[in-house]
Amino acid sequence: MSSSAYKQQLPNMPGGATSAPPPTPSTQPNNLLSTSSGATADALSRLLHRLPPTLSLPKRRSPPSTCPPSVSLSDVQANPSTLFSSSSQLGFFQLTNHSVLSQLANSAESEALSLFDLPRHQKESFFPKCWPLGFEGDDDGDSLGESFCLDSSCSTESTELCLTSLREFTRALEKVGMEIVELLCRSAGFENPLGKDDPTRFSSMMWISEGKKSPMVGRFYPHVVGLQYQIRSGQKYSLLADSGWVSVLPPVESILVTIGDIAQVWSNGKFKKVRGRAVACLGEGECRCISMSLLVTLPIDSTSRVGPLVPISAVDNGDDEDRNDRDDDDGGDQNLNGKSDGEKKGRLFKSFSLEDYAWRVYHERLFLKDPLDRKGWHMI
Repeated sequence: MSSSAYKQQLPNMPGGATSAPPPTPSTQPNNLLSTSSGATADALSRLLHRLPPTLSLPKRRSPPSTCPPSVSLSDVQANPSTLFSSSSQLGFFQLTNHSVLSQLANSAESEALSLFDLPRHQKESFFPKCWPLGFEGDDDGDSLGESFCLDSSCSTESTELCLTSLREFTRALEKVGMEIVELLCRSAGFENPLGKDDPTRFSSMMWISEGKKSPMVGRFYPHVVGLQYQIRSGQKYSLLADSGWVSVLPPVESILVTIGDIAQVWSNGKFKKVRGRAVACLGEGECRCISMSLLVTLPIDSTSRVGPLVPISAVDNGDDEDRNDRDDDDGGDQNLNGKSDGEKKGRLFKSFSLEDYAWRVYHERLFLKDPLDRKGWHMI
């Protein structure tokens, strides 16, 4: 098409002017785009200025704090069955009306805190490692911090340290712990295998560890019950119960009692348990705190086996003995996950070596997995 012909096709504008052809995209002016971008930037700027200055991503929350069910020692002494409810439903409770004095607990804490101020070489020499007793550092980077595991006499290789209050506090908690074990066994219907006045049948250890900001089980040893005295108001503890992580806030001067794995096996699963020890949680602005846990357990050098002690019917016994024979041949059987109470009949746990089990739970440190939930130890 010629130039004259193209001009003839253009529409006439008023006043005799001829309109220009529409611009191509390459010749389109940028003023509209610039205006739009500028308006958008201004709008975003105004929006950002309206936001709170401390706006941040939500933080990971710790489990909500709960007050453990309260149990009076004088009440359960008169009626041990009242202890069964807390032990079978939660695996922990707070004990009141006991004989442990607050002044003694405070003095013991002061002595325990002083241990962490010792130079590293003195920690290792004063409390040599004799598994599970002794000083444990944080050399492997497991974030568990330092800890001291002492026997009931709080023995040390040093003649310089004075741990009189800590020793007396340990013995006072041990006395309460042994009474709790007796009442637990009576409430579940079996005889206390630890006895009452025979120190060769039981052992206790005082485990002192640093508090942590995040929930953590910490190092532990198989035990029947664990006890922690609540010295001050607001001190929270994190513990891993069978139901999951729990943050507890016991009242001042009460004793937090946790049911251990040995007690759960003895009761044939009637008792819930807490995995490991309850660990003190650092509060806001708090830079230091410790946990002092008294564990009542079997003798450390015990070669005995742990198994259910509750009465089981003769029919179930016979079935279980046959099953034990088969399990010994094939290496054990599966766990109880997913089983309802109606499906759990007869013996739920096999008898196993305390030494083997203790070594595993201490050194493998599978904190988020139930240590009893293993082939050959748990039955169906």
